[in-house]
Amino acid sequence: MEFYTMLLIAAVTAGTPLLFAVLGGILSERSGIIHLGTEGIMLMGAVSACSVYIQTGSLLPALAAALAVSAALGLLHAFLTVTLGVNQVISGLAMTLFGTGLSAYIGKPFAGRPVNGAVPKLDLPWLEVIPLFGRVFSHLDVLIWFSLVLAVALHVYMTRTSWGLQLKAIGENPATADSMGLSVTGARYLYVIAGSMLMGLAGAYLILAYTPSWIENMTAGRGWIAVALVIFARWNPLRALLCAYLFGGLDALGFRIQLLEQSIPSYFLKMIPYVITIAVLMLEGWRNRGKPTGEPAALGIPYDREKRA
Repeated sequence: MEFYTMLLIAAVTAGTPLLFAVLGGILSERSGIIHLGTEGIMLMGAVSACSVYIQTGSLLPALAAALAVSAALGLLHAFLTVTLGVNQVISGLAMTLFGTGLSAYIGKPFAGRPVNGAVPKLDLPWLEVIPLFGRVFSHLDVLIWFSLVLAVALHVYMTRTSWGLQLKAIGENPATADSMGLSVTGARYLYVIAGSMLMGLAGAYLILAYTPSWIENMTAGRGWIAVALVIFARWNPLRALLCAYLFGGLDALGFRIQLLEQSIPSYFLKMIPYVITIAVLMLEGWRNRGKPTGEPAALGIPYDREKRA
C-alpha cells in the first residue's frame, strides 16, 4: 500500500507541470492557433522563476516573473500568427528554439543552485480518513490544488458560459463569429497569451517544486509531450487532467523501479512514458478513425476578415 501511495503522490506531482502546459495549449488551440512553442516557453518560465527566487527568496515575485516572460512570448507568437499571418507551426518552433537557447544562456549563473521549499504545502488532515487517496491529497502543495481547480474551472468555462461558446465559435468558424460581432483578433490574442502564461507557470512549477535546481533543458521534452497530450485529451480540460497524471505516473514508475534495484538499464526506464504516450496516441487514433476528433475546425488556418466569404 505504501508503494502505491507514494507512486500516486509522485504521479500527481510529476503530472502538474504537464497539466498546466496542456491547459495552456488547449486555450490557444481552442481559439484556432496552433502553439508548438510549449517547450521553449516552459524553459523561459523556469529560468525566470529560478533567477528571481534565488535573488528575492520570495515565491510571488518568482511566479510573476515567469508569467510576465511567458506572456511576452505569447504576445510575440500572437503577433506573428494572428496579425502577420505567419505559418503557425514555424512560429511555434521558433518560440521553442528561441526559448531553449535564451534560457540556457540566462540560466548559466544559476546552474546547480538550490531552490528549496519555494511552494508551500496545503495540509488537509481531515482527508486522511479516505483510503489511499486521502493520504495522496492531504499534503499537496498549493499549486497542485490550483491546477486541479483550474482544470475544472476551464471545463465549466468552455462548456457552460457564453464566453466559452464564443471561444468555440472563434475556433470553429471565425468568419461566422466575426459576422456576429465578436473580435476574432482580440480573442485570439487573449487566449494565446493566457495559454502561454500557463505554459510559463508549468516551467515555474517544474523548478520551484519538482526539480528544485536549474539544469539546462530541464524540461526534457515535457513541452512536446504536452503538445501530444492536447490531442490525446481531445481539447478537453478534464481529459487533460487524467492524461497529465497518467504520464506523470509513468514517469514516476520508471524512477520507482530504479529504487527497487531492478537490473533494467535506466535509459529504458526513462523511455517508458514517452513510448507509452506514442502507443496510446496510435491506439486512440485507430479507435477513433472516422469519428470527430474534437479538433477546432479552423485550427491552424489564418483569418483575414477582408477575405471572408
